[in-house]
Amino acid sequence: MVQDDIHMQHAIELAEIGRNRVMPNPLVGCVLVRNDEIVAQGWHDHIGGLHAEQMAIADAEDKGISTHGTTAYTTLEPCNHFGRTPPCTEALLWAGVKRVVIGALDPNPNVRGGGIEMLQQEGIDVEEGILAEVCEEQIAPFIHWCKYRRPIVTLKASIDSKGRIDGDSSKPSVRFSSSESISLSHKIRAESMAILVGVNTVIRDDPSLTVRGPDIGPREPPIRVVIDPKNRIPRNCSLMLDNSAKTLIVQSRKFEGKDDKDHVERIVLQDEKIQASTILDMLGDRGIQSLLVEGGAETWRYFLSEGLVDMFRLCISPIELENSDSPIFTPEMISSAGLSVFDEKEASDDIIQWWRRD
Repeated sequence: MVQDDIHMQHAIELAEIGRNRVMPNPLVGCVLVRNDEIVAQGWHDHIGGLHAEQMAIADAEDKGISTHGTTAYTTLEPCNHFGRTPPCTEALLWAGVKRVVIGALDPNPNVRGGGIEMLQQEGIDVEEGILAEVCEEQIAPFIHWCKYRRPIVTLKASIDSKGRIDGDSSKPSVRFSSSESISLSHKIRAESMAILVGVNTVIRDDPSLTVRGPDIGPREPPIRVVIDPKNRIPRNCSLMLDNSAKTLIVQSRKFEGKDDKDHVERIVLQDEKIQASTILDMLGDRGIQSLLVEGGAETWRYFLSEGLVDMFRLCISPIELENSDSPIFTPEMISSAGLSVFDEKEASDDIIQWWRRD
């Protein structure tokens, strides 16, 4: 039905309000409809807050509108288990909803059809699969983690007009991306549960790997992950001193870190050369659903060569770096890893390309 699509699209737009704020929970939106008119609406706004269905019911109560006999459109199958809040299926039954229209099925092993089954057993008319692909795309990291128990991987890199990166470790780093491109970078950080760099990037740039700009609400900031097999990380770098977020140091054997602060954790992976796939397994076991790989060149190539990159954001600057010895990082290297361009836009004078796995 066309009307079903219209109401589900509205629920999808509502779900976006919670972006960056609800991790590790998925984005969800919900509208309550009577006689093809929306009478109440809700979304999962932040971690620990009401679920979308619960907020929609509360919205109706605040307006003095009866929910009895309404149709609920929800982008994700209602949960049927206790978590931070009671089951949404119980809330819908309590509200007297007569029909529930669902976008995506919940891949969470705790749900997986249980919500639909419970509603149907109680005599509720349930329809599923309305704008399912759009709803699933909206919660892609959550679905990926439920399926593979690994985070979805996004790689972010910037090149100059000649396809070169600023990778000369003998000289101070040069920032050549536009302010708009940098703002977009923080947006990607906000959408990630972890940010990863190699130790060479830490030694050269001393990054903070924090989110500046986007509102991530009360959720935990992204975990900072450093690949450092031989314990070369400087003791006085920002990631070791700044306790605003957790720092994981991935190493090939146990090194003494007696003066480490509480926010620093050393992870030993018994590999002479630490495998990217092993890192993803470790992060997946910790519930990390989305990983942003920020650099440097060796780390980028490592994840690409292993076929572990799901999304790639490439920023192409019109500026030509002065150092002719800077490493070359070409689009051909990305496409050879099984990725293709699906979006391209301008950010000031830069060109931003988005690639994804075919």
